[in-house]
Amino acid sequence: MSRPPAPRPLRAPAAIPPTHPGRRAWLRGAAAAAVLGLAGCAGAPPAPGTDVAAAAPAARPRLVVLLVVDGLPQRQLEALRPYYGPDGLARLLDRGAAYGAARYGHAFTVTAAGHAALATGAYPWRTGIVGNNWLEPATGTQVYNTGDERHGYIGHATRPLDGTSPRNLLVETVGDVLRAREPAAKVVGISGKDRGAILPAGRTGTAYMYQASSGQFASTTYYMAQHPAWVQAWNAARPADRWFGRRWEALRTPAGEAPGLADGQPWYAGRAGRLPMAFSGPDDLAPGPAFYEALLRSPVVDQLSLDFALAAVAGEGLGADAVPDLLAVSLSGHDYVNHAYSAESRLSNDHLLQLDAQLQDFFRALDARVGAGRWVAALSADHGFSHAPESPEGQALGGRRVQLGPVVARVNAQLAAEFGGATPLVAGSPASSLVVSRRLVAERGLDVATVAERARAALLREEGIAAAYTAAELASGSRGGAPLFDAMRRSWHPQRSGEVQYALRRGWVPVPAGSTHGSPWDEDARVPLLLWGPPWVRAGRVEAPVEPVDLAPTLARLLGLPPLSQADGRPLPLP
Repeated sequence: MSRPPAPRPLRAPAAIPPTHPGRRAWLRGAAAAAVLGLAGCAGAPPAPGTDVAAAAPAARPRLVVLLVVDGLPQRQLEALRPYYGPDGLARLLDRGAAYGAARYGHAFTVTAAGHAALATGAYPWRTGIVGNNWLEPATGTQVYNTGDERHGYIGHATRPLDGTSPRNLLVETVGDVLRAREPAAKVVGISGKDRGAILPAGRTGTAYMYQASSGQFASTTYYMAQHPAWVQAWNAARPADRWFGRRWEALRTPAGEAPGLADGQPWYAGRAGRLPMAFSGPDDLAPGPAFYEALLRSPVVDQLSLDFALAAVAGEGLGADAVPDLLAVSLSGHDYVNHAYSAESRLSNDHLLQLDAQLQDFFRALDARVGAGRWVAALSADHGFSHAPESPEGQALGGRRVQLGPVVARVNAQLAAEFGGATPLVAGSPASSLVVSRRLVAERGLDVATVAERARAALLREEGIAAAYTAAELASGSRGGAPLFDAMRRSWHPQRSGEVQYALRRGWVPVPAGSTHGSPWDEDARVPLLLWGPPWVRAGRVEAPVEPVDLAPTLARLLGLPPLSQADGRPLPLP
């Protein structure tokens, strides 16, 4: 789906009152335009091609559940279709709206950028979330996407660069708009990763994230001074501990065990990659940090996240009245498994089937508590996953592994040959971007644009680089239509990205083992996009090109909210 090449000017985010411990009073636009009227009624099917807003009944859903399966490529969702149970993913695929051609339009496809896009309907050029981390261009200081040294985890140690608040997110989420319109609405984000909880929760929701040191979930002092009673009770029960001494066993469905590459491939990272897989060592006497951390690379972290989400539904009364609530659950385990073993492995496929069974139980629990016909589910992924270069699929693409450190070193050597100086001019390459040290450039009387152009030329001489563009080109849009330019421009932010944005060739991955993501190619950019929620969403498959940024505007329409002012997306068409 094409998008205008130039973004609208960014609006400065409203200030958050620094003295309010929960930030619940930060409600922008409380006197905004009246709620949009929603046409139609529950029993009237929409005409083909109409959008969700036109098809929605007058009554709004009591609860919207946004599910993000971290690192799930569309190809994997489709490949395992015969193995799903009757009421997990199949509920969405068979009885909801399934968008078979959903594709991210930004180039650097990583967790933080994807979650921000799903929650806001905007790409990194507006959200400012250009990657999981970046270097502040003026100083070279490392920035984590949800890092905020002013806040810490409640009841848990907080390390440097841990994610504790959404202060780096520059635009409002659909949850922020909901709470601005209706302060009684509740917005809760839950994830195995800090960024997977904080970014969907936005500025005015509440985020809880899994703690690998304890197996518990914790919020931060940005949101509250102490946990509510239901969180304290959940943590006190230590539900993660029931997995101690147990193993990840392969799931057998009516169609058989999951297919995929055999266990123990030589490129698997860190572990042998065989099922069954133990979560603790034979000599471990009690659960500890190593055990809790191991649960992240398994189906258990997702089961814990869904269990905690159901506790939040009960504890916060989500969906209990006519004021709509939003629950965002990011399921992190799939990403950890795919990084270690690749999305084509038997372990990854088994993990998805385990998650399918977990979602079936979760959906039925919501039916019982909130009520069937009173809630809506949306499911997508923050990014897909590249093939391991050694796999048959990776070999077919000519895949290879590339080490970015030596690439940057060679670029710096070229710059030193031209401009002199012993200190490297390129400080690093986070978020697929070469960051030139502006301090060194100024000290040596050089021109930043000239250094950037020479760095780009040196980078393009590297075998694994598919395209590279300078900040001047990206800011002006002068190369619109050039290979990957528009996608790379959507990933670039003038205050947070470097002087040269680049992309690797298709099939090339910058990791020594396992696999990864972050490219603009279909393997990483094509993801599931599913909606379910009779009577608001009609069942059927849509093959028209859509983008994940279309989801937040769709949810806003379903909730009767004003359009998201900074969104790149537009409401999705219905089947």
